[in-house]
Amino acid sequence: MVENAPIKTIQHGQLTVEGYSRAAVQTYWRIPELKLGFDLGAQPWDFMGTATWFVSHTHLDHIAALPVYIARRRMMKMDPPTIYLPDHALPHVQQLLKVVNRLDRGRLPCELIGVSPGDEVELSRELVVTVCETKHTVPSLGYIVWERRRKLKDEYAGLSGEQIRDIRMTGVDVSHEVRMPRVAYLGDSSPPGLDNNPDMYEAEVLICEMTFVARSHRKEKIHKHGHMHLDDFVSRRERFRNQLIIASHFSTRYHDRQIRQMVERALPDWLDGRLQLWL
Repeated sequence: MVENAPIKTIQHGQLTVEGYSRAAVQTYWRIPELKLGFDLGAQPWDFMGTATWFVSHTHLDHIAALPVYIARRRMMKMDPPTIYLPDHALPHVQQLLKVVNRLDRGRLPCELIGVSPGDEVELSRELVVTVCETKHTVPSLGYIVWERRRKLKDEYAGLSGEQIRDIRMTGVDVSHEVRMPRVAYLGDSSPPGLDNNPDMYEAEVLICEMTFVARSHRKEKIHKHGHMHLDDFVSRRERFRNQLIIASHFSTRYHDRQIRQMVERALPDWLDGRLQLWL
C-alpha cells in the first residue's frame, strides 16, 4: 500500500476512526464501517475506496486534496464519488474543478451536493447525517451521523405478534423511528459550534478541534478566529456524554510533548479516560 500521508487509527466498539489533523497543515478523517469521511485536506491513498465525503469548510487544509482525490478515483476506474459541502461554496468548487480540468486535461467526475444547517442526508435505511452550523472565519458546518431503527410503539408493547400483524395490515404504523448519534464531527469552530448543537455532546464518538492549549494564548482572540482552547473543554467537562472524545487540529506552535503536558495538567483524569489526543 502507498503510504503518502500519515494516518492514526483508533478502534472504539464497532467503529474505527482513521485520519490526521493539524491546524494549517491538513485534516482528513474516515470511518470505514460507515463508508464515509470528513474533509479532504490531504488524501491518503488508502482512503480512495471511500466514496462519500462531508466537507466542513473551504480552508485549504480541509479541502486542498479534493481534486486529487476525484482524479485518482477516475484513474483507478472507480465510480464518481459523492461530496457534500457548504452550499455557498458549491459554485466556487465547481469552478475550481473546471480550472483543474483545463490544467490537468483529465476529467473530474463527481457529484457535488451543497448542504445547509438543518439539512438531512439519507445514506441508507440505517444511517442519516444531519448538518449543523458551526462558527469559524468562513461559513462552516459540522455533521452528526445517526443510526436509526424502528421500535414498537409503547401502546402495542403488550400485544402478541399476531395482534401486531393484524393491526399493521389495517395500515396503522405500529412502530416509530429511534435515532442514536454515532459520530459527531465538529470541524473548525469556536465553542458555539458545540453549544448550539447539543446532540454533539451525546454522540458515541465526538471528533473535535482543540487548536490551542497554552494559557498564554487568549481565549477571546482564539474564539474570534473560530477555534477552541483547552480551557473550553475544562469548563464544559460535565456536558460531555460521549464515550470517546478525539481532540485534534492542534496548532503547529506546540510540539506533541507540550500538548500532552498541558492537557494532563488541566484534565488529569482525561475526562474519565474518554479523551484521546490525535498527535
